[in-house]
Amino acid sequence: MRWTLKPKPDLEKVKHLQETLQVDEIIATLLVQRGVETYNEAKAFFRPSLKHLHNPYLMKDMDKAVARIEKAIAQKENILVFGDYDVDGTTAVALMATYLKTKHDLVYTYIPNRYDEGYGVSKKGINFAFENDFTLIIALDCGIKAIEKVEYAKSLGIDFIICDHHRPGTEIPNAVAVLDPKQTDCNYPYKELCGCGVGFKLIQALAQNDGLTPEDLLPYLDLVATAIGADIVPINGENRVLAYFGLHVINTKPRPGIKAILEQVEKAELTITDVVFIIAPRINAAGRMEHGNFAVALLTEEDYEMAKVHAANIDNYNLERRETDKEITEAALQQIEAHKEQERVTTVVYHESWHKGIIGIVASRLTETYYRPTLVFTKSGENLAASARSVKDFDVYNALEACSEHIEQFGGHKYAAGLTLKKENYEAFKQAFEEVVSKTIDRNLLIPEIKIDTQIDLNAITPKFYRILKQFAPFGPSNMTPVFMSENLRDTGYGKCVGEDKTHLRLTAAQPNSNGIVCIGFGMGDKHELISDKKPFKAVYSIDENEWKGNISLQLKLRDIKA
Repeated sequence: MRWTLKPKPDLEKVKHLQETLQVDEIIATLLVQRGVETYNEAKAFFRPSLKHLHNPYLMKDMDKAVARIEKAIAQKENILVFGDYDVDGTTAVALMATYLKTKHDLVYTYIPNRYDEGYGVSKKGINFAFENDFTLIIALDCGIKAIEKVEYAKSLGIDFIICDHHRPGTEIPNAVAVLDPKQTDCNYPYKELCGCGVGFKLIQALAQNDGLTPEDLLPYLDLVATAIGADIVPINGENRVLAYFGLHVINTKPRPGIKAILEQVEKAELTITDVVFIIAPRINAAGRMEHGNFAVALLTEEDYEMAKVHAANIDNYNLERRETDKEITEAALQQIEAHKEQERVTTVVYHESWHKGIIGIVASRLTETYYRPTLVFTKSGENLAASARSVKDFDVYNALEACSEHIEQFGGHKYAAGLTLKKENYEAFKQAFEEVVSKTIDRNLLIPEIKIDTQIDLNAITPKFYRILKQFAPFGPSNMTPVFMSENLRDTGYGKCVGEDKTHLRLTAAQPNSNGIVCIGFGMGDKHELISDKKPFKAVYSIDENEWKGNISLQLKLRDIKA
């Protein structure tokens, strides 16, 4: 692991904030590192408010989108809410459909089938709309590159409103309205909304027209928070406000579908991390293993007993997903190990029978294991389809763009993308991708990095200090859980390997002038030798609480240790 200590922020700013807020230097340092430099910024950070949400009409085309929906409602048109099959797409569809149904009876949903329609706006979906007399499609979490599909719909008399957050291409679809803050000519102040977040801005604009306030839309924020967590967008600015209030809804008054999921796991209070690892995989499993419609049915269900039935079915899909994930990951690892003599900076694997709904998860696992930009391919109709994942600070989308001559279509983000190509182009693409990455990647990025906020002494870790740290949540990109480093540590003599297979490390660390504090290092059993016989060591860690027999105490969650 590479340990990187973040640069010390401007001392004057730290001192000013320290005095203004009456906090210690460590807390002030952490805040300035996160771009919080004034009393008002700190107030907004620690006390998020729905008043901090931007006016939705600042988004390009918002007025056109609202006018077209209002017209559809007035003229009793059939509206089709169309979205992708992942968490961001299905939550966005559930959000838009449930809101529009409070205003209009003729609202229906459509999620494309991952296997015969693929990602994004599909011709099959447009034909379905035409055959069933839909004159307006609202596309969520997709559509920004659907140039030809939007033209095809237009030729059939169907209008499109696009709510997307992916990077646009050089051409923008000729839709009635295109809501995407990443458009170069869109002046919306916050650029990092997820697809469900863009959908929320549209319902906020519609609600504003009806004299409603963001407070009236609180019940929808459990969906937005779930999408923010699952789509790994930055949790700063507007996303932080939406995630903060959405988590509150999840923990106090979630919709029946989310409540039914939570009943299966019995967790007291969910953090954004719990949303990512408990709620999101279950919603995703529907689209991966069967059909995204099942996720929308769960998220829009109003009857709790029926929601429990949907949740049980989805839980079964999730169990099946886990088994398939394990099998494919093992096969992919074998494939990589068999060709390990080739020195490569990328990982590209393929098998025609791998489950298309699982290859994204497998790509993530391989990236964690080998720390290389990774592509996992499978057969998809006549073509091959792949999921791409990247390492920190390397833009895999740009790398794919540089190989576009070999690709049929692609889309996505800096760290995650999807693509299709002809089977005969696989080897040429694999070679081109390796060459592009090899030329453009900083070799340091191929070593996992731990970014350390600041160095502290163990004496600084007090209940009051931790209480303030907890208020930094919700954590996520751009506001990660604070990570600290301490040096000159020694185990007090009780360090041991724990867990069924002794793969975890548990010890009590102390410095010369401090009391001991319990540390747990998951998967770090092989580092026991570094701390044995009271040898000095340094550690990188975050701080959390450990509950044991009703007693709560602070502990260090180790990220890495070195002699």
